[in-house]
Amino acid sequence: MVATLHAASLIGIDATPIEIEVELAQGLPVLSIIGLGDTAVQEARYRVLAALRAAGIELPKKKATINLAPASLRKDGASLDLPMALGLLVAGGVLDARTVEGALVAGELALSGALRPIRGALTLAALAKQRGLSRLIVPAANGPEAAVLPGIEVIAAPDLSLLLLHLRGDRLLPPPTQAPPSVVSHKLDLMDVRGQLLARRALEVAAAGEHNILFLGPPGSGKTMLARRLPSILPPATPEEQIEVTRVWSAAGLTRNGQGLLKDRPFRAPHHTVSLQAMIGGGTSVRPGEVSLAHRGVLFIDELPELARNTVESLRQPLEDREVTIARARHVVRLPAGFMLVGAANPCPCGWFGDPSDRCRCTEEQVQRYASRVSGPVLDRIDLIVEVPAVASDQLFQPVAGEPSALVRDRVVAARKVQLERSAVPNGRLSGQGLDRAAGLDDAARRQLGRAMDKLRLSARVIERTLRVARTLADLEGAERTLEGHVAEALAFRAPRLWAGRRAA
Repeated sequence: MVATLHAASLIGIDATPIEIEVELAQGLPVLSIIGLGDTAVQEARYRVLAALRAAGIELPKKKATINLAPASLRKDGASLDLPMALGLLVAGGVLDARTVEGALVAGELALSGALRPIRGALTLAALAKQRGLSRLIVPAANGPEAAVLPGIEVIAAPDLSLLLLHLRGDRLLPPPTQAPPSVVSHKLDLMDVRGQLLARRALEVAAAGEHNILFLGPPGSGKTMLARRLPSILPPATPEEQIEVTRVWSAAGLTRNGQGLLKDRPFRAPHHTVSLQAMIGGGTSVRPGEVSLAHRGVLFIDELPELARNTVESLRQPLEDREVTIARARHVVRLPAGFMLVGAANPCPCGWFGDPSDRCRCTEEQVQRYASRVSGPVLDRIDLIVEVPAVASDQLFQPVAGEPSALVRDRVVAARKVQLERSAVPNGRLSGQGLDRAAGLDDAARRQLGRAMDKLRLSARVIERTLRVARTLADLEGAERTLEGHVAEALAFRAPRLWAGRRAA
């Protein structure tokens, strides 16, 4: 008899359907696994047999062959343990095939028979629903996440023995309860920032239009402090965005056991020594990198010029396309990467170039070499470039706190609502005819933009991004047209004094 069960293999954040075919035949009692499985899959024979013994089950003394179809697709991980175990039980006549009919099964087995959590439970639930399956069988720790998606029965079992009792109808398992969305309380508030009115204004504009931003300034000027407070003024994530973020984090194995949806927008801050693969994603099973983990949130890169050159350049595609394409010999994987980039950089190796204290001792060549580590094409993809000077003592010790995040967030939410009603996307994502329709430039603003393009030798991409920022400034003021003042302020955010010796914008 050949038993067939539905399973899945996770590639990136998507699940590929797998059929587990199990045959018991006359011959030496050897368990063979075929179908291009990696080391973890091949080692499943030991985990499966030990778990069956722990559950008090002895299989017939026959030759067992497990085929993982399609055979041309490489499978990895231990999530195929449970469907292989159930397939052996069905093929051996221990379990009725009807008990697993219409079910997608996934789970890692411990030697004791316990079920360990897996990656991508929410994605597996979506695949089961897409393929018309009525049930999803997963470890108990993955139950709340899988139960987020309506329209499919989720069976969440703590171990193999209790799962078999449930399938036979002897002792039913309770349905998993949907855990409340995971909330990360933003305790960092903009009111803690002293001075830096221009940088605060730029941060509000970036949040309102979903624009990328780069802070330039000496050490201790507050660049990191500002960046870490950006999530506190961003609009709340929609339910659809929460599902997207949860899928990515679950595929990366970063969701906690028993966790439901991730409610808040992610904030990722990789160290400047991060590798190319850790930033973009990849590996044998293609796991999401930092740019995907920051999807629908913020990717903060401190010391941007200190990143390896190829890592910096790898940001070009996700900044432009909002996704990462990873090509492999057998398939192409696309990972979402719709993040806001917040970069921070010193103006020179010592950090004090341009400071009034005249502390910088770097040569002009050193300054130019340091600035050139961030290429022009990367800078062209950043909407706002803002100078953050050192805070003066009278501002640092002022008794009156700055404007709180709650008030700034209200303005951001109102401006974002206008953008979504007008164009269905934030201004930072507009291009082509969509940007032309939304811009609403008056004649004076159009002339000023043309003069700036000729005088500063700005690229077409920079002009487009400047126009997006100008439209966001107009939205924050509630203006129907983009005026000359909005264009002037947007241009000011593109021409900081620092690094100006290398490029005008």
